[in-house]
Amino acid sequence: MAANNEIEPVAQQKNVYGFEVEDINGELFKFSDLKGKKIMIVNTASKCGLTPQYEQLQELYETYGGDDFIIVGFPANNFGNQEPGTNTEIAEFCSLNFGVSFPMMSKISVKGEDMHPVYRFLTQKSENGVMDSEVTWNFQKYLIDEDGTLVAVVDPQTLPTDPSITEWILK
Repeated sequence: MAANNEIEPVAQQKNVYGFEVEDINGELFKFSDLKGKKIMIVNTASKCGLTPQYEQLQELYETYGGDDFIIVGFPANNFGNQEPGTNTEIAEFCSLNFGVSFPMMSKISVKGEDMHPVYRFLTQKSENGVMDSEVTWNFQKYLIDEDGTLVAVVDPQTLPTDPSITEWILK
């Protein structure tokens, strides 16, 4: 605790670049390889009423993905057992039904005691230096700026192609 005349240091903002995860094919995926890009991280599910958002995610990726923007999907079975499949089944479903070409990671937990470290970073101010949040359902979107800093949490019902998101990508 700082005395009355002392200035308390500002908490250092942390970035996503320290994380390495396994992709849906079992390969190493390094967030440090995404430096300089805007990133959308989204938890996905194959048997959810919001599953058709895969189509808009793919459209967004085809339109804006590349040197400046990327989507990273994390299948999760935390809500209503709506992602029961294996990584192989999920990858096949995404490819056959939606032509998903953005990076998909191995299935993880996005809440609870077994929450994946990436989602601890996304949801805990003590980890991300910006804000606390809770993953409320499948297809919640986290927007990360070019410096790897969390800048926004987007409601699951908001479509990936919503102007609030596309305007952020283009900024």
